[in-house]
Amino acid sequence: MPERSKIERAGFIAGRFGEFPVRWNQGRFGQNLQDQLARISRSPFGPSEEEVRANLAGEASADAALSLHDAEIAAGGPPEGLGPETPRDLTAAAFFDVDNTMVQGASIVHFARGLAARKYFKTSDLVDVAWKQVKFRVTGKENSTDMAAGREKALAFIAGRPTAELAALGEEIYDEIIADKIWPGTRALAQMHLDAGQQVWLVTATPVELAQVIAKRLGLTGALGTVAESVDGKFTGRLVGDILHGLGKAHAVRTLAIREGLNLKRCTAYSDSHNDVPMLSLVGTAVAINPDSDLREVAKNRSWEIRDFRTGRKAAKIGVPTALALGAAGGAVAAAITRRREH
Repeated sequence: MPERSKIERAGFIAGRFGEFPVRWNQGRFGQNLQDQLARISRSPFGPSEEEVRANLAGEASADAALSLHDAEIAAGGPPEGLGPETPRDLTAAAFFDVDNTMVQGASIVHFARGLAARKYFKTSDLVDVAWKQVKFRVTGKENSTDMAAGREKALAFIAGRPTAELAALGEEIYDEIIADKIWPGTRALAQMHLDAGQQVWLVTATPVELAQVIAKRLGLTGALGTVAESVDGKFTGRLVGDILHGLGKAHAVRTLAIREGLNLKRCTAYSDSHNDVPMLSLVGTAVAINPDSDLREVAKNRSWEIRDFRTGRKAAKIGVPTALALGAAGGAVAAAITRRREH
């Protein structure tokens, strides 16, 4: 596993005219990050500030996901939800969006319901979050004002709170609310990849601590999610980069693939939203799950698999996609052959 204890990191930001080098301090993102954002975005050949934030969010998400995964293994947890006899397919993985792909509805709204029930914030705040989600689902577009307001409210809520507290609350709320909202069809697809010995990661804008809870409960490898900065085990009230969405998700997947030695052409990605086209376009196999109208159109044009589990009538006609099944089976056979040779 790569060394992740260094304070300063060097990387490249994918911009409009290629890659742009950047260095940042992982321990204190605050003003140092703002200075770098201003400097980089001023360059006529560099990426925009939005692209810089998206890339930083993706890089931080991969760091956090691998650290949480390492911690699970160190604590004696089962590696990647695989059985002891499952041959490992080391270069293939599956990446699943969460909201309306793995979970019915918005996971952050479900978590917010649980927090509101525990008097962590007002019910009116929950209504506000839900309304913004409804607008996003109907229009398919992210309103920058809504996003900024929601981000500030969420960060103000967690500022000063222990990171362990959020994870513990997430486990309670998952069991109470989210467990019954997992799409069985999508869960079966995830299990197909696990049975083939592949890693399975969630990729979501939900805070990484909460996303990790969902991944753990489902027996998946881990989760890529939004990273809120923390110091000495407490949230500072700042994000690392930005909320993980769009280009940020794509960069998180690419970064994790590099660190884990994955071949993206052998990987699969699943999502319901056209906002995840950058992530879906990275991998060899893209699948639209319960797609919005724009993603359905893109999927048809690019000959991507489409799976809709929203009605019994449609779900009854849908089995495991043939191409996916063959790919997973092929990976499992290859891994088994490699294992026999090693013995």
